[in-house]
Amino acid sequence: MLAPAVSYGRHMTLQSPTLIARGEGQHFHFLNNLFTAKLSSEETNGEMTVMEFHAPKNFGPPLHSHDIEDELFYIIDGEIWFSCGDAEAVHTTGAVVWLPRGRPHTFQVRSETAQVLQVSTPAQFERFVATLGQATDEAVIPEPQEIDPGHVAEVCAQFGIQVLGPPPYPIG
Repeated sequence: MLAPAVSYGRHMTLQSPTLIARGEGQHFHFLNNLFTAKLSSEETNGEMTVMEFHAPKNFGPPLHSHDIEDELFYIIDGEIWFSCGDAEAVHTTGAVVWLPRGRPHTFQVRSETAQVLQVSTPAQFERFVATLGQATDEAVIPEPQEIDPGHVAEVCAQFGIQVLGPPPYPIG
């Protein structure tokens, strides 16, 4: 016999299950990466956003903090350096990194490419990606384009993301 469900302070929802196959989801070219929305705010009743991203070597966001969401990263493939406060480390395939809201953090892809599953809670991150990125049918990392840091900071602010410093300096 199964124990009754416990909500831990949140309401239980009667949502339908969502099954997403490999390669499925809404694709975006976002800051010279490929982001694919696997679960959106609408599908999770605002509880979480699940995105998969493919990024080239040296990609890293500016030092920033989130006012609204916590982030969890699961490295599917590749090597990534993470920094959050006094904690910093390089992690590889199979690692999990939890970055709580309100904590300044950044990261940088160290391998030729990296593939990451990102979970943000509560949901809204897919709307940020859709606003700053461009929807695409091409599930490939885009050709690099110049990024306007002022525009990035402006869109970040709309979603409760505070840009606090530059992205990591590219490595060899």
